[in-house]
Amino acid sequence: MGGIDVLRWFIAFVFLTIPVHAADEQVVLGLSQDRVAITADFDGSEILIFGAVKREAPIPPGPPLEVIVAVAGPSEPVMVRRKEKKFGIWVNTDSVLVDSAPSFYAVATSAPFTDIITDTEDLRYRISIRRAIRSVGAAMHIREAQNFARAVVRIREDEGLYSIRENTVAVDEQTLFRTSIEMPADLTEGDYLTRIFLMRNGEVISQFETVIDVRKVGLERFLYNMSRQQPVWYGLMSLVIAIAAGWGASTAFRLLREN
Repeated sequence: MGGIDVLRWFIAFVFLTIPVHAADEQVVLGLSQDRVAITADFDGSEILIFGAVKREAPIPPGPPLEVIVAVAGPSEPVMVRRKEKKFGIWVNTDSVLVDSAPSFYAVATSAPFTDIITDTEDLRYRISIRRAIRSVGAAMHIREAQNFARAVVRIREDEGLYSIRENTVAVDEQTLFRTSIEMPADLTEGDYLTRIFLMRNGEVISQFETVIDVRKVGLERFLYNMSRQQPVWYGLMSLVIAIAAGWGASTAFRLLREN
């Protein structure tokens, strides 16, 4: 066995025999519900997220434990267009495809966001709203390309789809935590990734992930499936319903006038 082979064997032996310790503090999570049903009269939902911190040793000294909760809806590409006024009318000038943007994104924290996480950790785990959006790049001729991703954030914040809620996670005795995430009525169907981060000294010491299932049910599910799988029949049915509604309204007004 050559010297290089011996060295490789020794390194492998050392790494395999070093004991791997679990994190000193781990998340034990609970959800008020792990499934949201979108029905015809759905007007939003509130998810209660609560949990505890499991420890193998006493609470370490130093800054207190902080908690960040992030809930992200399904991600998809978004085409963003810039409009400019030319000759008295607004026209589309430039467009950029933002590679991936969550349909819903909410972050809840136990303290001001920038006080409990470093920018390096935020970049590593992509927790903040601006980090959750991925935009690889735009054509060279497009000026201020970064503003297109900011536009997505601004628009969805105005619609209530993106939010950061500082000081909304209650932490008791550095062991129990709880918060609630409000989900709007116009949710996109799919899996909503829920991540919980335990923070100390601006660094992530433990994280936990789970999924909230958001699905259409009942009539909403039937119409949604029909529009995707049988678009011709869906269009004909919509036309018949529109004609019937118009005829019914006309008949009702005529009877009211006669009486």
